Amino acid sequence: MFHKILVANRGEIALRVIRACREMGIRSVAVHSTADADAMHVRMADEAICIGPPPAADSYLSVPNIISACEITGSEAIHPGYGFLSENASFVQVVEDHGITFIGPSSAHIRVMGDKIAAKETMKALGVPVVPGSDGGVPDIETARRVAAGIGYPVLVKATAGGGGRGMKVARSPDDLEIAFRTARAEARAAFGNDEVYLEKYLGRPRHVEIQVFGDGKGRAVHLGERDCSLQRRHQKVFEEAPGPAVDAAMRARIGAVCADAVARIGYSGAGTIEFLYEDGEFFFIEMNTRLQVEHPVTEAVFGVDLVREQIRVAAGMGLSFGQDDLQLNGHAIEVRINAERLPDFAPCPGRVKVFHAPGGLGVRMDSALYGGYAIPPYYDSLIGKLIVHGRDRGEALARLNRALGEIIIDGVDTTLPLFRDLLEQPDIQAGRYDIHWLEAWLAQRPR
Repeated sequence: MFHKILVANRGEIALRVIRACREMGIRSVAVHSTADADAMHVRMADEAICIGPPPAADSYLSVPNIISACEITGSEAIHPGYGFLSENASFVQVVEDHGITFIGPSSAHIRVMGDKIAAKETMKALGVPVVPGSDGGVPDIETARRVAAGIGYPVLVKATAGGGGRGMKVARSPDDLEIAFRTARAEARAAFGNDEVYLEKYLGRPRHVEIQVFGDGKGRAVHLGERDCSLQRRHQKVFEEAPGPAVDAAMRARIGAVCADAVARIGYSGAGTIEFLYEDGEFFFIEMNTRLQVEHPVTEAVFGVDLVREQIRVAAGMGLSFGQDDLQLNGHAIEVRINAERLPDFAPCPGRVKVFHAPGGLGVRMDSALYGGYAIPPYYDSLIGKLIVHGRDRGEALARLNRALGEIIIDGVDTTLPLFRDLLEQPDIQAGRYDIHWLEAWLAQRPR
């Protein structure tokens, strides 16, 4: 087992990894920018080292600085959390070349799954159902017209690199295709330095359902059910639950077995998430995230496992501590992502937190790095906390979420907490009757 792990991240996820290390008797090293000198993850780690000025490009995304911090502190392994360098294959290759253990999959697997076309082709070959679409990139508008006619409108033009909705445009008819094609390429070039795009069938009212998988890197893998992440704004998830309201036990076992078999056959190591669009009883692969997800706590709640601890064990060569038959679904869990943003426009709202009070009680978990007096910096993502609740069934989980939202206090900055209080009053949310378009449609019709 490792003696010291460097956590190459910040905020609540860095704190989450540090807590796992402490429980395992492993020393932790926090890296931080000058803007994060007083951050909670810096205070909680066994050691801390500054890796640069506030801009992420000069600190949390600086590969030389992170490698140097690892060598200076004598860290044997790096946990990347999520975001920043967690899915950067070149970074992982550098880590591997320096004889440091990366707590996650190999650079080869990250590289393949980071290319949406290669990922789709790989998954299709492994028997995972995929969305009908082009075979590889589409080089020009003439080819796009032929492919779209074969798929049938509406079609989605998507960048092969990146994510978060950038480089993604819908063409609902042949008249829309050229502008969608050119706009998607321009956005992809600006955001990712790669303007290659591909086409796939646009599904009308799908849900976003993802399967949590875990491999030991030696041909053994399991799945830990699904999460429904359909409530999204601008392709960013805000509300996640497990199990999914639209997935039954037989369907869960079937698609879970397909996903576990796929990652086992490629020798995948560590945590991963295979994401699908789900419509009319069918799953369609869209991408694989080769890291821990923001919403991993809902899976931990319903299966009673520590996914970060398991990541560390597998990276240390200890293998999985459980098999598929050991994983029994228990109850229902929901997570809401709390951002420092001003409603109704969701504008970032950094500033000093005057008072912070976390909710508690049975079935309530708060993952946050906030504290009273903490100044939220303006340089990074606006996520400041995740509220997770667990109940015997979905009704109890919703009741606990409602109660916890009434207890939490974050004073001094605007947050998205009022959004969730309003959502819980909606009949569609209470019934689990929503898709990936529901939230934006609801927000658009709300009075401002």
